[in-house]
Amino acid sequence: MRLVDPSGGQVGIKPIEEARWLADQLGLDLVEVAPDARPPVVRLMDYGKFKYEASVKAREARKNQTRTVIKEVQFRPKIASSDFDVKRKRVEKFLQHGDKVKVVMRFRGREVTHPERGCDSVERLVRAGEDGGTVETSRRLVGGHLTRVLARGRGL
Repeated sequence: MRLVDPSGGQVGIKPIEEARWLADQLGLDLVEVAPDARPPVVRLMDYGKFKYEASVKAREARKNQTRTVIKEVQFRPKIASSDFDVKRKRVEKFLQHGDKVKVVMRFRGREVTHPERGCDSVERLVRAGEDGGTVETSRRLVGGHLTRVLARGRGL
């Protein structure tokens, strides 16, 4: 076995019994760090301290990561102007908070035969909030739903 001391220096190639004896004398654990190497590499270390430091690093990594939140706002083709303004303000608020917004135009019954009416409302929303974000996906008509995803950025 290739033995590595606690500071990272090479001790040399030693038999396993001698490595265990040395670990016992130093009050440390013998941890196999590279089992596939020839000869296998083992290290003298305090395994409890190693596990604790690994958990601290993982916690720091989780703390620094950001989660992408997608909020959804649903419309209908026959929306009143006051209701449209409420939905537009909600979309702008979500974008200001850094969330992505999925705009869904829901068609019912025969409304799906005239998707351009719904597209006009969605485009009006995009034009109204040009300083709030960017269009992340182009419009898609799937089933009775027309969707578009907006994200924060310069100009829609």
